[in-house]
Amino acid sequence: MTRLNPITTPRHELRAEKARRNREAALNAFIGKKAEIDEMLARLQALSDDHFNCHLDEVGWVMVGTLEHYASLLKRITDSAFGEGEHAR
Repeated sequence: MTRLNPITTPRHELRAEKARRNREAALNAFIGKKAEIDEMLARLQALSDDHFNCHLDEVGWVMVGTLEHYASLLKRITDSAFGEGEHAR
């Protein structure tokens, strides 16, 4: 795309073009971060489907503690995303 000439282009057009480029950059960043989150969620789901790489006949309190830690981290995320817990309005 051709950039506007700052000498011959009115200021309001320059500001509008800058705002348009800023929105486009924000949208691209948003889509990139969403893809990153989707990938992490898919990996977590696959790990959960595989019982977090733990054989059920070998489950012990260490694994329970590990899952409790994972759950607390995910709760912080869901509380923030849904305005619950300490993030309740």
